[in-house]
Amino acid sequence: MIDAKEYLKKTSAELDGPIKSYIGNEEPSNLMEASKQYPYRGGKRMRPAMAVACCGAVGGDKSKAVPLAVAVEYIHNFTLVHDDLMDGDEARRGMPTIHVTYGMPTAVLAGDALFAKAFQIICDLDVPADRMRDALRYVSQAVWDLARGQQMDVNNEGQIVSEEVYLETIKLKTSVLFAAAAAGGAVIGGADAKTVEAIHDYAIETGLGFQIFDDYLGIMGDPAKTGKSNSNDIRKGKCTVMVTHTIAALKDQPAKLDEFKSILGRMDATEEECARAKQIMIDAGSIDYAMDMARQKVEGAIERISFLPDGEDKEFMVSLARYAIDREL
Repeated sequence: MIDAKEYLKKTSAELDGPIKSYIGNEEPSNLMEASKQYPYRGGKRMRPAMAVACCGAVGGDKSKAVPLAVAVEYIHNFTLVHDDLMDGDEARRGMPTIHVTYGMPTAVLAGDALFAKAFQIICDLDVPADRMRDALRYVSQAVWDLARGQQMDVNNEGQIVSEEVYLETIKLKTSVLFAAAAAGGAVIGGADAKTVEAIHDYAIETGLGFQIFDDYLGIMGDPAKTGKSNSNDIRKGKCTVMVTHTIAALKDQPAKLDEFKSILGRMDATEEECARAKQIMIDAGSIDYAMDMARQKVEGAIERISFLPDGEDKEFMVSLARYAIDREL
């Protein structure tokens, strides 16, 4: 089985040139520099790798999916620029965020510029017009859904929502761009509608597993490996599958439920209190519940693409789904 991390590293290196080729040295130079900052930094580039791999998995010419891969990466980075601005974050990937370096107005415009450039690139795909339209349809729907998911996340902040609402939020915030990359790659590769839909669903399930496991790392991860405190999500009151399950599991234990709620969302909670909240979640079976759900999403994703012919690209798709819930970082 192909190692997902190695495949991602190789594909990221191959896509580095194309990703850096679409933004020129136009004026104003500060906008160009700001627009380049995030996409040029590198990273795992999971979404563009998925676009290329899904094209290959259906027998297509992977080089034709490269522009879509770049476009999806630009859209992803556009969302990061605006997320950082909304959250007031001052650092990303060990460097100052764009609004810190260039100011808020330029950061907004840099995000807009990446968004516009992405669609310009898609319009230049070297594929028949009907395939270009289908790829464009998947990507534009994903951007619409991303906006919905982001607003749902804002609306949910500081509140305990149902598991169903939370899963819908992370689907819209995380999964839909994975799915647009995957389905778009399959479209460019010439897949039929049934195959494209199966690959789209594979990516949705993979994205859900990825985010649920990310939430798990936020509570149970080793800070030395994740680079962040495993008390932050408790202090922020982040509503996750683990939290919704804990609250449901403690409905007949009001004293323990009150104790848990008294810690959750308190920015001044001590490390001991955060450790206590974590232990309550463990005792309620909520940590195991979330991990079981993440595994089920991934196994469901893999089952969706079981019919694809064996080969390197399918192996990567399977390996990537498993990597989504088997990361240290």
